[in-house]
Amino acid sequence: MRQTLVMGNWKLNGSKTMVRELISALKVPAAEAANVAVAVCPPVLFLGQAEAELAGSRIALGAQDADVHTEGAFTGENSPAMYQEFGVKYVLVGHSERRTLHGETDAVVAAKFAAVQQQQLVPVLCIGETLEQFEAGETQTVVERQLQAVIDACGIESLQHAVIAYEPVWAIGTGKTATPEIAQGVHGAIRAFLAQQNAEVAAGVQILYGGSVKGDSAAGLFAMADIDGALVGGAALKADEFAAIIRAGT
Repeated sequence: MRQTLVMGNWKLNGSKTMVRELISALKVPAAEAANVAVAVCPPVLFLGQAEAELAGSRIALGAQDADVHTEGAFTGENSPAMYQEFGVKYVLVGHSERRTLHGETDAVVAAKFAAVQQQQLVPVLCIGETLEQFEAGETQTVVERQLQAVIDACGIESLQHAVIAYEPVWAIGTGKTATPEIAQGVHGAIRAFLAQQNAEVAAGVQILYGGSVKGDSAAGLFAMADIDGALVGGAALKADEFAAIIRAGT
């Protein structure tokens, strides 16, 4: 039985006050939802504070990106090995904003996925299509290509120790959300694609939905057979909204 996972991606938002207040407000909802795994991914500058604020809670800590290197002359990068010292469990790789704004290719994403796993952290592999690809009926082709790049580099078994997040790019930060039926169609196709290569891996891997998820849309999404939670953006910055999404998973 796959556990529901609700993960908040704070993106480039936050302050010391916000970190303290938001985490404090989320501790009770997370504690009450004993069957839901909860995680937050703050900007890297706040990982140390977030680790301290999360102590004793059920909320796990995640990072938003990682370099393929663990150390060396790579100014500005963030080492997956260093994340271990901050109690990080999850690391996002391949988020659409990294692919689009930083030109990350499928090969780069696969390399980051491997680097994260080598440090015994859990990569959250973000995949999804643009509006143009969606309207052209290319959704499945795009997500299969993105998945296959990781499978080719790391093996299908690597997904046993990873999370997949399907995020249609056209629904991120736009206020548009794929209907539960549209999202389920893609999630089901993703799981079927993986099952062609390893049925056990396909049955066990958590596949999250991301794309303007709100408290009032989460329950419908979570009711779908192949949607195992959410990677939440803007709503993760609002304690009451994020708490509602957590409760929707119970």
